[in-house]
Amino acid sequence: MITDILLVAGAALLLFVGFLGTFVPIIPGAPLAWAGLLLAFFSNQCNISPTALIITAIVAIVVSVLDNFFPILATKKSGGSKAGTIGATLGLIVGLFLGPIGIIAGPFAGAFIGELIHDNKNTDRAFKAAWGAFLGFLYGTGIKMIAVASFITIFVLSFRK
Repeated sequence: MITDILLVAGAALLLFVGFLGTFVPIIPGAPLAWAGLLLAFFSNQCNISPTALIITAIVAIVVSVLDNFFPILATKKSGGSKAGTIGATLGLIVGLFLGPIGIIAGPFAGAFIGELIHDNKNTDRAFKAAWGAFLGFLYGTGIKMIAVASFITIFVLSFRK
């Protein structure tokens, strides 16, 4: 009984931290949330099937990979160069130290500055690339939130009656 309580509490904690990780880039949100489902699977209080675990593991992996590529792809699609992509990445890292606004604004500012370093005469292109990096960040965050919210729903619905 105490083991079940610890497993369920650990699962809930991992799911909570995983949700935080959907918008704090340094925390691997989807993998942590999936680890929460794995703990719940071993509890007698939850009824999560092996099939659900496999599907959610695949979702966690795919979402984690896509999250890293969305800002890059969106920057390139909006006309950004490699300098804009590198700038978006550096901006995200710097933004981590500036709180939630920094996390959101960092990729935008980094891509903008990177593009200006690449070509300081074309501010329109720099702005488009920066906007693309920002949208890519939002897409990645959105898809992670949807996935982790689904994991939380599975966890909540899995309790035995």
